[in-house]
Amino acid sequence: MAKATRKQAMGRGLSALLKESSDNIPQKGINNIVGNILELELNLIEVNPYQPRTYFDEESLRELAGSIKELGVIQPITVRKTGDNKFQLVSGERRFRASKLIGNKTVPAYIRIANDKEMLEMALVENIQRQNLDPIEVALSYQRLIDEIQLTQEELSTRVGKKRSTVTNYLRLLKLDPILQTGIRDGFISMGHGRTIISIENKENQITIYKKILRDKLSVRQTEELVKNLKKSKTKKSKKKELPKFIKDNIQEINSFFGQSINITIGIDGKGKLTIPFQSEEDFNRIKNLLK
Repeated sequence: MAKATRKQAMGRGLSALLKESSDNIPQKGINNIVGNILELELNLIEVNPYQPRTYFDEESLRELAGSIKELGVIQPITVRKTGDNKFQLVSGERRFRASKLIGNKTVPAYIRIANDKEMLEMALVENIQRQNLDPIEVALSYQRLIDEIQLTQEELSTRVGKKRSTVTNYLRLLKLDPILQTGIRDGFISMGHGRTIISIENKENQITIYKKILRDKLSVRQTEELVKNLKKSKTKKSKKKELPKFIKDNIQEINSFFGQSINITIGIDGKGKLTIPFQSEEDFNRIKNLLK
């Protein structure tokens, strides 16, 4: 009989184990129980304003809600006390939302003391450790830790348990055009694609490459080749030889002769090209007669 009772309690999750002890704790004495795990009413808890996650998958949330309905909340959420019978989430928002979804009135919670700065750091670091944050959410979390907690990249890498190079690679994603950042968040392109495109500073060119990736379904390796060729092409253009003095001294005379601006380019080998534009058949015949 004892075994059956124990099994039933375990099936109800952590809430069942906490119910008896929490029922005996007066709400007025809440200041004395910080650091304990208690069964808290959901309506006393407000969501975390520092939560780095901005999107919660509805299907995944329903699956978690189903699990909680069957087994109870296995792992307590973490909250901080903000006032008399008022609490704020530090971590566990999915469990909090899922519990609400199935109509639960209470949830097991670990209560701890934290100021706003500590609250932000705990929330960000706790979420960063989770596997299902998208790369942009991770990058934004890293940036907030640097800006608001005043951490260096070296200190940040220690806090989150990542190599400094890994932290740097995430932060560099924030240099991408917002359209590409959204593409990474929505899964249209990978972090690898994003890292490759970062080396292109011009935002318009970034978007052009992004559209080509989507249109042609380019892999990261193919994108690397595309970016490499684009850079090579730009390098060649930048290496075009400056017009020599003999051309500069005579270009005005040539333009006057043809009655319009003539395009003159010269390569690094000294060879050049003179291009005479025309606007119509009549203009073409005019230029032809000038060359006779």
